[in-house]
Amino acid sequence: SSNKKRLKQQAKQDSEDVNGDPEIWASFDQSFKQVQSVLDRNRVLIQQVNDNHQSKIPHNMVENVALIQELNGNISKVVSLYSDLSSNFSTAFHNDDEQPKNS
Repeated sequence: SSNKKRLKQQAKQDSEDVNGDPEIWASFDQSFKQVQSVLDRNRVLIQQVNDNHQSKIPHNMVENVALIQELNGNISKVVSLYSDLSSNFSTAFHNDDEQPKNS
């Protein structure tokens, strides 16, 4: 159908417009690096919590409270970063729709 063809052409044009903006991709890259950094920290925290739990040493078990609190905060941070990333991605495409095309 012509509607399907028009949507496909618009998607291709949107992709080309965003591909041409290095600032947008640099911003996405930075966001993904932030997310990965937090996820890497979470991996370390989870391992430490597991080690502390297996040790059954009271001091280590108490330490887990702070580690789990940090982990919980980091999960919230990842959710926020992904939310911002999604919003920025959407904005990048919608802003391109509003820009005059140089055709």
